[in-house]
Amino acid sequence: EFRGSFESGGVEYPFALLRSGNTDADAPILVTDPGSGVAGEVFFRRYPTDEAYSPLPMESVAGELQALLPAQPAAGKLEYYVVLETTEGTVRIPEEGTLILRYKDPVPLGVLVPHVICMFIGLLVGVRTALGAAFYPRGIRRLAWTTLGLMTVGGMVLGPIVQKFAFGAFWTGWPYGYDLTDNKTLVMWIVWVGVAVVLSRRKAEADWVSRGSILAAAVVMLAVYLIPHSLRGSELDYSQAEEVLATAVGPSGGMDQLDR
Repeated sequence: EFRGSFESGGVEYPFALLRSGNTDADAPILVTDPGSGVAGEVFFRRYPTDEAYSPLPMESVAGELQALLPAQPAAGKLEYYVVLETTEGTVRIPEEGTLILRYKDPVPLGVLVPHVICMFIGLLVGVRTALGAAFYPRGIRRLAWTTLGLMTVGGMVLGPIVQKFAFGAFWTGWPYGYDLTDNKTLVMWIVWVGVAVVLSRRKAEADWVSRGSILAAAVVMLAVYLIPHSLRGSELDYSQAEEVLATAVGPSGGMDQLDR
């Protein structure tokens, strides 16, 4: 979500705008309604295209100004921005540029939850392994193998299954594409495989070769986790998918939702 606030009548109103939506529902774009005649519009278009932006008036619903962006096919994206007319003047959200909203098919919780748990615990165990390698190198071989196991199940097994449910393809990273999420997962997995290889060839887990490999892998893992999750993720090429899209551009340049 993109978070921030705007001012109207001397009061700050927080907002959180969507960056991800599901293909089975329109995406609600919501900001707090300050009242006092404040009006808003959302301007949007398919991304990446050169289409004209389509205006979508916001309506006051239960204390919030709301507009519904039309659902897109899996990996389809809309770029949008919000314009509010307040007592202080015009407010643009964001102030510069646009927000990108990416759509995905719903992922069953039975797959998504274990994936998230494995990746999160894998991060924690990886950090614990690195701390052990740095300060108390006892049992780090077992911890390193545990980290690799969690990364394998969470990232290399469940990750592609989640990707298949969400975007229709098991793997869109190297060597088949440039999906950064897949490539990040691959890099993390490879460095921990490297640690496992080093540890399997060293008799003493406490020597600095073993410990150094763990510390290097942990640094790579932390660097990977600092990269935004959906940066350069799967992206629908609208120019090559016109015949199968669930939306089309109307005669006026607006986007009309068709039967799906």
